[in-house]
Amino acid sequence: MESQEYDSILVGTDGSDQAKLAFEKAIAVAKRNNAKVVVAHIIENKLYGGTMSFSTFTPDLVQAESDESRKLLNSYVEEAKELGYDNVETVLEYGSPKVMMSKDLPEKFNTDLIMVGQSGLNAVERLVMGSVSDHIIRTAPCDVLIVRPE
Repeated sequence: MESQEYDSILVGTDGSDQAKLAFEKAIAVAKRNNAKVVVAHIIENKLYGGTMSFSTFTPDLVQAESDESRKLLNSYVEEAKELGYDNVETVLEYGSPKVMMSKDLPEKFNTDLIMVGQSGLNAVERLVMGSVSDHIIRTAPCDVLIVRPE
């Protein structure tokens, strides 16, 4: 049997411990495959427009969240360097994490493996919203690996 090789690994991060673990495992897989790791953070656009628009969501708040997100992504690049790997790219997007992680970003980066942490949602939240990882499993155009907490 031929061993699977990956060239482009997409990792979603939301700042959670599960996402960090998925990133660390993605670096390990990337090292074995000499693959590029794309670390993505998606800011949910429903927070800043559409039906859930609140006057409290100011441009300053959007800027602050963007700045925090960039810091988070930069911390992943630094960690990758500490782990001895520098073929890492980051992407900050605004939109639906489900669509961005399962369709838009895999197409843009020619992804052949998506790695995400197991959802932190409880059963009720999953029932109402469905988890991003569940959506990715159902709709992604490539292999998906869900990293479970150790």
